[in-house]
Amino acid sequence: MVARTKITIASRDSQLAIWQTHYVKDLLKKAYPHLVCDIVTMKTQGDKILDRPLNEIGGKALFMKELEIAIEQGKADIAVHSLKDVPYELPKGFALGAFCGRENPQDALVSNHYQHLDALPQKAVVGTSSLRRKAQLLAYRPDLDIRDLRGNVQTRLRKLDEGHYDAIVLAAAGLIRLGLDDRVKQLIPVDTLLPAVGQGILVVEYLQQDDELKTLLTAINHQPSQIMAEAERSFNMRLQGGCHVPIAAFCQLLDTTRLKLMAMVANSGGTRVLKHCIIGHDPIALGIELAEKMIELGAKKILLSD
Repeated sequence: MVARTKITIASRDSQLAIWQTHYVKDLLKKAYPHLVCDIVTMKTQGDKILDRPLNEIGGKALFMKELEIAIEQGKADIAVHSLKDVPYELPKGFALGAFCGRENPQDALVSNHYQHLDALPQKAVVGTSSLRRKAQLLAYRPDLDIRDLRGNVQTRLRKLDEGHYDAIVLAAAGLIRLGLDDRVKQLIPVDTLLPAVGQGILVVEYLQQDDELKTLLTAINHQPSQIMAEAERSFNMRLQGGCHVPIAAFCQLLDTTRLKLMAMVANSGGTRVLKHCIIGHDPIALGIELAEKMIELGAKKILLSD
């Protein structure tokens, strides 16, 4: 029995982050109709610093720090994140209490003039802030001119519409959640562009010592998404990857017991790309096994080659 009657949720103040926070709020209200859910919004360092690539300013953890401070100070109880923005190692005392159902994990090509990657002309300018996307795009189309693109979804779309890029690549999940799926020209196949670890999954972060909150969050946990996340994140943890290197991992549930885990590592220019895939049953063991296999095949050398 959960006695708590009120929860405060910390959220970034972007339109997508607020949508995600309301999504979790609605799940909690459905599970606990008596629960009062307040939302407190704030800008993070990752939202404020837009003139430099994330890997140069501290990584994706910059999207979480202010929210975690709010939790530590008692101003919020939980925070909602896109799992692809969550480092494989959380700050001491924090934990992930719920994994929400996965939205489409693929990357999406958005363009006002071209229908798919193959239709882009030679030396087309493509915008993305992701080293993972850049490496795989260049491996597929070495002629492309990949340029950095930071900011929220609306900012990136505006820069495309202003003519700064021939196309941009965004997570399909964010566009779908914002009702902008009509902007998607192509859902890029995963064998061309393998998704980021956890892409499409929302998670709820809380202080691990709060047992009551842990119990409460289990009611909104989506077990299949948690299994996929555990496989992908255990791979990333074993490989010691992050936003500083081009790494991808994507898990699929083949049936009630078998998992298929695909992964990719590359150098930043996409001239050296290693992909591998294995099937197994235990998600964490599977991620570790795949990472160790790829290390044997030279993954660490590729990641360090830049």
